[in-house]
Amino acid sequence: MDDISNVTVEPCTDSKYIRPRRIHYKQNGVDKIWDAMKVHDGVVILVFNKTRNIFVFVKQFRPAIYISGVKTEMKDGGETVDTSKYPGSLGIAIELCAGIIDKDVPLVEIAKMEVLEECGYDVPLEKIRKITSCRGGVGTSGSNVHLYYAEVTDEMKKTSGGGMVSEGELIEVIEMSLDEARNLMFDESINRVASLMFCLYWFFDNIWKNSAAHL
Repeated sequence: MDDISNVTVEPCTDSKYIRPRRIHYKQNGVDKIWDAMKVHDGVVILVFNKTRNIFVFVKQFRPAIYISGVKTEMKDGGETVDTSKYPGSLGIAIELCAGIIDKDVPLVEIAKMEVLEECGYDVPLEKIRKITSCRGGVGTSGSNVHLYYAEVTDEMKKTSGGGMVSEGELIEVIEMSLDEARNLMFDESINRVASLMFCLYWFFDNIWKNSAAHL
């Protein structure tokens, strides 16, 4: 998934995922302007396999992470990235299972679908627990992110996961032990997101310390 080449950058004028907007407003009598984006809200799921006491994460290439850490250059009238200097590995992230809310169904059902598509587990709805909701990208989108916790077992594993190939997803399912996940929270050499770190803190403080499985 880090075999990235022929990277070019151009203005985004038409997208089904984001809509740039310029907001004009007055605050304390002062005229102000803020540029933002309208995006889909999302669900994020921390998946924990109780059979083997391991976390199930996903790894994938994130163009937004990649482009934020490279320098572009103008070549032949276009903005490009020299991938010999900036390999695709710079954009690889370890994340929780997640997806956008683009269906008119209960959020827990979207969470269930994402766990099956990305991680390969067919988890019953009653095994999916809401953690909380929060705002993401407050400086750019302010979207609502709904965090869930799903307990799975080896018996629930139905496919290899990996996302929807028809939608261009290229996802690797990875497993981590409890200790590996603790280390992940503070490993700055790995691209990881705030929702992963928060959900892991929540797990260790609310699930694992009250579980007899580790005694």
